Amino acid sequence: MPAVFPAALMPLLDSLRCPTCSAGLRPAPGALRCPRGHTFNIARQGYVSLLTGTRAISGDDAAMVQARNQFLATGKYEPLSRALARLTADVLPARGTVVDVGCGTGYYLADVLDQSPSARGLGLDASVRALRSAARSHERAAAASCDIFRLFPLVDQTADVVLNVFAPRNPSEFHRVLRGSGHLIVVRPHHQHMAELRSQVPEMVSIDPRKEQRLDRALGPFFEAVDTRHVEYTTALTRQETTHLVGMTPSARHLDHRDLHHRGLLRDGITVSVLITTYRPR
Repeated sequence: MPAVFPAALMPLLDSLRCPTCSAGLRPAPGALRCPRGHTFNIARQGYVSLLTGTRAISGDDAAMVQARNQFLATGKYEPLSRALARLTADVLPARGTVVDVGCGTGYYLADVLDQSPSARGLGLDASVRALRSAARSHERAAAASCDIFRLFPLVDQTADVVLNVFAPRNPSEFHRVLRGSGHLIVVRPHHQHMAELRSQVPEMVSIDPRKEQRLDRALGPFFEAVDTRHVEYTTALTRQETTHLVGMTPSARHLDHRDLHHRGLLRDGITVSVLITTYRPR
């Protein structure tokens, strides 16, 4: 039986393009199809598969997605998510389109859409396991799989806001799909982010001290920074919450989950410290 066509995807059809030939896409039974016959299935969980080619794609695996869902459900990142949603609402026009590149499970996109009740959202990610959650994250959020290091399956100047939250970046594509009046919002860790954890778990991926300089070099040719906010707070964690927090990050690939659970981590809590920068296209 063909998958039910996601209601959230319908308003975004004019924004999508075939990742093979760049033609427009229209509904077909259980799929999207371009005039040249390229067909892209809609999964029963509600996301559309727009991945092409044979290049290996990395993304959150099943264990990382489970850990992410469990940790985010605790609300410990809610102050961060609420701050991002408020900043997005400040620059998003009525009935605007938000594209979350590297959306994961759709947690941040859902909060943005709650704060902007007339907006519509599209989450892009390489992980189909994460997209199963993203497609159900909000009634106005559609979800699609794609390789964010290649051309996005989107027409030019279709997004009012592009979100990039703890995710890889493709500056030239961010610029191409944003309207001239649009904004890019980038969220990344400050050097104090999870400092207590990183001091106790040497195997965790470190934060490059040159991260900000590299970000400026990558985005500078395409964007001008207009505002940066520093969101920082301390939150208490149980041992299980700490395990889920580490398990949802790239550090999980370098750690033995069972060993981590028995280390007796963080009786007091951790520092959440992130930078949120709003950019406008050059």
